[in-house]
Amino acid sequence: MEYHLAIDIGASSGRHILGYIEDGQMKIEEVYRFENGIKKIDDEYCWDLKGLFQEIKNGINKCKEIGKLPKSIGIDTWAVDFVLLDKENKVLGNTVAYRDDRTEGIMEEVFETIPKDMLYLYTGIQFQRFNTIYQLMAIKNKKPEILENAKAFLMVPDYLNFLLTGVKANEYTNATSTQLVNSFDRTWDDKILEQLGIDKSIFQEIKLPKTSLGNLRKELVEEFGFDMEVILPATHDTGSAFIASVCNDNDSVYLSSGTWSLMGVENHFPICVPQSMNYNFTNEGGIDYRFRFLKNIMGLWIIQEVRKNYDNKYSFAELVVKARESEDFNSIIDVNHDRFLNPENMIEEIKEYCRETNQQVPETVGQVAYCVYNSLSSSYKESIAELEEIFEKQYKKINVFGGGCQNELLNELLAKVTQKEVLAGPVEATAIGNIVAQLLSYEKVANLEEARKLIAKSFEIKTYIP
Repeated sequence: MEYHLAIDIGASSGRHILGYIEDGQMKIEEVYRFENGIKKIDDEYCWDLKGLFQEIKNGINKCKEIGKLPKSIGIDTWAVDFVLLDKENKVLGNTVAYRDDRTEGIMEEVFETIPKDMLYLYTGIQFQRFNTIYQLMAIKNKKPEILENAKAFLMVPDYLNFLLTGVKANEYTNATSTQLVNSFDRTWDDKILEQLGIDKSIFQEIKLPKTSLGNLRKELVEEFGFDMEVILPATHDTGSAFIASVCNDNDSVYLSSGTWSLMGVENHFPICVPQSMNYNFTNEGGIDYRFRFLKNIMGLWIIQEVRKNYDNKYSFAELVVKARESEDFNSIIDVNHDRFLNPENMIEEIKEYCRETNQQVPETVGQVAYCVYNSLSSSYKESIAELEEIFEKQYKKINVFGGGCQNELLNELLAKVTQKEVLAGPVEATAIGNIVAQLLSYEKVANLEEARKLIAKSFEIKTYIP
């Protein structure tokens, strides 16, 4: 049996999942799980990459412990965050997280140099204050010495791959999230970098998913007692999740549901027209130079923070039960408002929003939870309406995948408000998509279409009818 290891790292946790093909079906097995999160260091919200790499090694050792040695390994994480390395390959400064407020007001400063419409025309990427471009400009403004000493730019999964292999490369799907890649040339945009005064030489060659970075560093082979080939998946977790969609048609909307909700469709070309810019859609790179034309929606982060504010007293399943008891509660929040990005207290922020907009203020646990789920479904409905307007067509189905597809109430609300059939699954979409890229690299699956057929017959998919 040949195993392939997906390491899927999200904002709150990471997992090592082995994948293999047996009896004509794709099978997966979680072998290790660990926690992740942002910590405040020197007044900045930061990631602990040293700790993450140790967890990566712990999980690899677990594979050896259970006697299932992977032939290859692929790492995916969230997007936009990065490290800058000096001439000795040491990380400069903190690895600051996208939820930090260092980019406050930076986006507007960039527009003074590069007009908003031109930036969108070049890159096709939606405007979010935490995009890499604005993080780099925040460093340039506030800590210029870091950029002056930087010799290499690596996004988080790029850096973890560097630690594994010694090879520096920027993977395509994650690179596009920086708002620094030209969507037509599919490489770093010299004009943008020059206008912003950022040294192009720090950026690496952009490599595509399915590319091999080679094998492990010699010292890691000695430490683990075995070797693996490091294969690039779509290192942006959403890019991997989209690979795992069970829809192989042009009549479906995709919804990757997790901490973030990413809703859209798959294209073979970018759409950088004013209408898509005004609706704030993005053209993120996908496997085989596909484009994920989608919108980032705040997602289940809000309910995660609500649960934390209740001191984790309720499980997510219990929050759904309580929400069902408050289905007559009608207040709606704008889930994409910056105020919900990283508030001190999410519940109080929701209540204050309702007060400011003259709506009923949620008081019970059920009302707060239902307000979140109802608001998310409302946002999904609005995004689909915008997609249908842009493409001048009606979509028939919605494929929801990722951990959030297990929320039956949200799936029911989505089917109800959109009046469309909802297909929920697969749950482990990101890890599955990561493994698929490795299988494609080894030609164990012919192409993406065949991979999606394999996924559809290998994993449970639930259907919700409006």
